[in-house]
Amino acid sequence: MKRRRSSRRKAPVTRRENDDGEGKESKQNGRLMVRPNNNHVPQNYNDLESNFPSQIFTHMETYLPINMLNVPRNDKANYIRHILNDYLPPQQHTRDKKRREYRQKILSNYKPLHKKLYTLDPSKFFVPTFLKAIKKNTEQSFRSIISEPSPGIFTFEMLQPRFCELLVSEVENFEKWVNATKFQVIRPSTINKYGVVLDDFGFQTMLDKLMKDFISPLSKVFFAEIGGTTLDSHHGFIVEYGEDKDIDMGFHVDDAEVTLNVCLGRQFSGGELFFRGMRCDQHLHTISHPEEIYDYFHFPGRAVLHHGRHRHGARATTSGNRFNLLLWCRSSVFRQMKTYKTDFSGWCGVCYQEKKNMLLKSIDETELKIANRIYGLQALSKGKGKGKAPA
Repeated sequence: MKRRRSSRRKAPVTRRENDDGEGKESKQNGRLMVRPNNNHVPQNYNDLESNFPSQIFTHMETYLPINMLNVPRNDKANYIRHILNDYLPPQQHTRDKKRREYRQKILSNYKPLHKKLYTLDPSKFFVPTFLKAIKKNTEQSFRSIISEPSPGIFTFEMLQPRFCELLVSEVENFEKWVNATKFQVIRPSTINKYGVVLDDFGFQTMLDKLMKDFISPLSKVFFAEIGGTTLDSHHGFIVEYGEDKDIDMGFHVDDAEVTLNVCLGRQFSGGELFFRGMRCDQHLHTISHPEEIYDYFHFPGRAVLHHGRHRHGARATTSGNRFNLLLWCRSSVFRQMKTYKTDFSGWCGVCYQEKKNMLLKSIDETELKIANRIYGLQALSKGKGKGKAPA
């Protein structure tokens, strides 16, 4: 009888050198090293013509096998491109091409109202306490400005009021242009009827710098286990809730490893975020435990930072209008390696409980075996004692 071949995906074998300089075969997750080579300085890919952001190439270079680190840049780019293409279906390439054409049409016709917003100016964008903490770049400095009201949910003052006002007015100006030209705009998601994608009309470079220089330092400390150390792309957008706008947002998870959500203001009531615990794909629709339930109230300029897989939603905005800036931060490296993982107990509430139960069961079984062994030895000892002849 022929043995059936397994359909399970196997990690390709890459060749690397051991500490003695000798080559040896080693299975890696995909065709990248599991850990980055922190001693390697990656090349710049800003001038590379590609369907993928240049930052992805720079970041992924540190994960290349050792024998690839010193080859010509084009060879490294092709190697990385092949990996990325493996994880992108052909339909995605077509969508990416159409999206670039769509963005170019906007950039060629829309005139920004506040051009200074399109270049990140830390002193004009952020409150001093946030800047000071980022400059020190230590966990202690971060925790001095951040509160964690519920596990995995971090809140802090971030944006200056003036910046919030200007960004809202820029969005409103863009919406006026859309309505005047009857331009078919793409909304932030399929469930948003209102709001705009900032990357589509010139904010891509600014938001990339925001992620790299100001969110990544935080995510490396608070979200290291779920890709926080390897953020390399983003999706930035504005949502708007209120009368004649979107009212609320249903229960969901984000297509992100780390999510930044900052209220930009306008007068409003309602609109609270409700969180219900982190879950992996397998346990996405499981019930929430009491300790996972948390409601967050928005304040202009104040940010909330959370795991993208932290289940949440937004209650109805009952009066006024509310604008929020969202930045979905993603890690292509983490997503690739996640395809080979089955244990998410480090952050999934259900996986954690299942692992804990298995451990407790194992402990109980071990204790029972030890108790039975001791009981058996005691019984044996008593039996031998009874068999002794009297002196």
